Amino acid sequence: MSGSVEVSSASALSSLISSSRIVVLNFYNEDNQSSKSIAPVYDKLGQELSRPNRITFARVSVKTQAQIAESYNITNTPTFVIFKNAQIIRKFSGSNPQHLSDAVKSLQQEADADGGSGGFGEASSSGGGAWRGAGLPRGYTDVTNEVDVRGLDLLNADSDFGSVRTLFDTSKPSSLSKGKNSADTKDWIESDVDNQLMLYVPFTSTLKVHTIQITSNPPADDDDDDNDELPVRPKTISVWTNRQHNLGFEEAEDIPSTQTIELKDSDWDKETGTAKLELRFVKFQNVYSLVLFVQDGDGDGEKTRIDRIRFIGESGEKRDPGKLEKIDHDD
Repeated sequence: MSGSVEVSSASALSSLISSSRIVVLNFYNEDNQSSKSIAPVYDKLGQELSRPNRITFARVSVKTQAQIAESYNITNTPTFVIFKNAQIIRKFSGSNPQHLSDAVKSLQQEADADGGSGGFGEASSSGGGAWRGAGLPRGYTDVTNEVDVRGLDLLNADSDFGSVRTLFDTSKPSSLSKGKNSADTKDWIESDVDNQLMLYVPFTSTLKVHTIQITSNPPADDDDDDNDELPVRPKTISVWTNRQHNLGFEEAEDIPSTQTIELKDSDWDKETGTAKLELRFVKFQNVYSLVLFVQDGDGDGEKTRIDRIRFIGESGEKRDPGKLEKIDHDD
């Protein structure tokens, strides 16, 4: 069995994606040494894992199929894009054989399954069948599965609500699920003494982060309630890249952020309560950690509520957990 299929046109690729449950694409440049070195590994995985109409491995030359490469925002090679049921579930670059092998080995079980919505195991369920409050921009995928939950740190959170890991739960928020008593579930976080929250998020890979999706569903105002007691949505959010640890609230005032975003009422989706933080993509190209600082809330309430956070972009090389990285910060 051939290790991979060469894509000859956009229409051929479209037919391939629609006819196979899972499709793995290798965007390569025949003149690039990294593309050449990973090709035998990719073909061997294709020979081992390919299943007719279930899983297909294909290759796309960025030189002969430049238009296809451009439509999927391919900026370097090799880049691997994985589709499931015609939707992109993962995208990553690099020629690390172990990274590629780890990414696709679990496809065999997925391909042999007759149905179900399972993803690529617990570690990447966020990229597969996890709930999201907004769609994905073309060419990018949900990379929340790259969050290193062991290193998460959240300051000024009320302990009566969910832990910091709740923010990255792959399930639909209880506030959007009919028949659930969200008051008992409390699968969200709220700030404690004021509106401010400081969140440190390390990643297991270096990422290109395109968008941050934040879901916040505080209860609606009620004339019988004291509005000061009701939590509110975040309003002003500052983001820093590649810090080695969380920032203190006073420290954040002295360190220029990579980007600060002010959300408006119109930014929040009425159905899901999700806002998309559009990032200056050029400043978020080689990210191994983020700090998110919620400076204030949108309303009179003294507490800020966040139900879920999703990171949208591209996965890069896996990080060595035993090696400290230092990357220059943007001013």
